[in-house]
Amino acid sequence: MRTLLHHRVYVKLFAAQLVALVGTGLATVALGLLAYDIAGGSAGVVLGTALAVKMIAYVTVSPIVGGLNDRVPRRVVMVTADVVRGLVVLALPFVTQVWQVYALIAVLQSASAAFTPTFQSVLPDVLPDESDYTRALSASQFASAAETILSPLLAAVALTVLTFHDLFVGTAAGFAVSAALVVTTVVPAARRSSRDRFRDRLSSGMRAFGTVPALRAVLAFDLVIAATGAITLVSTVNVVRDLLAGSEADVALLLAVSGAGTATAAVLAPLLLRVVHERTVMLAGSVIALVSVGGAVALSAGASWGSACVVWAGIGLGNGLTLMPIGRVLRRAGRLDDRPAVFAAQFSLSHACWLLTYPLTGRLGTAAGFAVTWAVLLGLGVSAAVTALVVWPRRLTRPVLHTHVDTAAGPGWAHSHEVMDDEHHHPVPA
Repeated sequence: MRTLLHHRVYVKLFAAQLVALVGTGLATVALGLLAYDIAGGSAGVVLGTALAVKMIAYVTVSPIVGGLNDRVPRRVVMVTADVVRGLVVLALPFVTQVWQVYALIAVLQSASAAFTPTFQSVLPDVLPDESDYTRALSASQFASAAETILSPLLAAVALTVLTFHDLFVGTAAGFAVSAALVVTTVVPAARRSSRDRFRDRLSSGMRAFGTVPALRAVLAFDLVIAATGAITLVSTVNVVRDLLAGSEADVALLLAVSGAGTATAAVLAPLLLRVVHERTVMLAGSVIALVSVGGAVALSAGASWGSACVVWAGIGLGNGLTLMPIGRVLRRAGRLDDRPAVFAAQFSLSHACWLLTYPLTGRLGTAAGFAVTWAVLLGLGVSAAVTALVVWPRRLTRPVLHTHVDTAAGPGWAHSHEVMDDEHHHPVPA
């Protein structure tokens, strides 16, 4: 991490991400309390619908932003997104109707769907060295995992002296600081796409996922993460209260165990990537997560705190190892001028996987119980992992960077494509 501190642009962008994460964590707690204040016993329905609205916004908005990122300065996109998010959370304490919550959440999450993939597409340009970029991915994942642990604790402390409405003010302050940090940062311009028509730029990222073997595998690994992660995100409350007879505080504890597993993966993954390929790390992570889900199926017959912690930590660790290398794969896939669109497509498609597994876990869990639900998710995850192995065979895991002139862009425009070759372990100039 010491070398990353010398990259002033990265340090500012990471700080912006960090304060926005904390603000988002506070808003999550406050939103739950707001839903209960408005809807009472139906708060769960409100939150579930808000979560669905969030996922729909992520799936639909991010590709549009990806198609515009080479035409609109990325700093403008990120600052505008932060400003919009800040204004929305300031408005949330004043709502009195459920539909108003849904409308504001749609705007809030649309802004997040603009900010996050744009931020992700900037990092490879700010940190061209792959080892620096890998450490940056690790830091981002560690920060996200730590936020899931620390934000609820911070909110709990704040609520001893403040009302939940005040948490929204804290969230807005976080977004304001994030915007200020981005404003004072020189964000590299995205390489202008050779595709003049917006609809071509809009679909370029999705087309890359349909044609590049590594990206097809990334989508399959996304489904593994969603199938296994949905258990911790959807089922934890019922596991703690019904199987373990725990308290509300114990729910946060078990979620923290899963977050600790993900944070551990953020530390281990860069070390593993020094000696093995991304595909190997992602496959190992998927196996750990799937084995842990198998443990969850067995746990449904009779749970103890020790076994539940092992399973939840295993899912967090496995998902973290699967997720962290994805940025490196995206960085090397496709044309340089398609990079924002590829990152946006990944953001959209990964959340489409969550949009499938969230309601599946919730509805099937209510109708058929833990054992059946988790067995179905295990089968879905195993199928996705096998698909990843088939569409991205080992012989296609040693990339050679090949540069050529894109005639569609005119003379002098060179783009990088990844050509897979068995004789090289690292990208080298052709």
